[in-house]
Amino acid sequence: MTPKLDIDLDRTSPIPLYFQVAERIAHAIRTGELAPGSWLLNEVELAGQLGLSRPTVGRAIQYLVDRGLVVRKRGVGTQVAHSQVKRAVELTSLYDDLRRSGQEPSTRVLSIGTVAAEDDVAVALGIAPGAEVVRLERVRYARGEPLALLRNWLPLRPQSSPARVSAEALEEHGLYELLRSGGVRLRVANQRISARAASQEEATLLGERPSCPLLTLVRTAYDDQGGGVEHGSHLYRASHYSLEVTLVER
Repeated sequence: MTPKLDIDLDRTSPIPLYFQVAERIAHAIRTGELAPGSWLLNEVELAGQLGLSRPTVGRAIQYLVDRGLVVRKRGVGTQVAHSQVKRAVELTSLYDDLRRSGQEPSTRVLSIGTVAAEDDVAVALGIAPGAEVVRLERVRYARGEPLALLRNWLPLRPQSSPARVSAEALEEHGLYELLRSGGVRLRVANQRISARAASQEEATLLGERPSCPLLTLVRTAYDDQGGGVEHGSHLYRASHYSLEVTLVER
């Protein structure tokens, strides 16, 4: 359990008590007083320590959960979350971004093989429906925590064949690194960011509860000749991941 926090409450203040509790815990997390992976006191103990009702403390904890600062693990407790992965929107591989930021990426390859391209994949890659493509499915981890479920489709070419983009290679390198090493010149990508609820299978793979919100990113990358290089449909844990965009006035 975590060391006891000194939480001073001003009961005469117009600031709600739950918010005062949440802000004190959030400050302890931001300053490192509570390290990633630390466990909070359970709601009953914390309520007793502060002389508050359990619903008030529960509301404070939920406030922290909603902001990605702590995670609730059913039957275990509430734990300080690891630092959220913040990623700029650039034509880069998630694996390489995590490695550069010291997030210790690792990959579990769930499946890899050739399949017939479904209509949406064929349109994205500019190939005939039913043409063979390489399909990859992986779970990407950061510091040992599942972060993203990645599904990609590649045109069946020497640079993207299963021999080059193998399970062993994907466990050690990012997909874009492997494509570039094969001579592919990535130039531009179109992507769409949205959100949806997790299915039971997706929640299990990502260590989340069923129907939790996930960020979705659908991206198609093209080479310098305008040809489709890869089409990806990715799911990210909203509590662990965010995208940053720089806006410039014109």
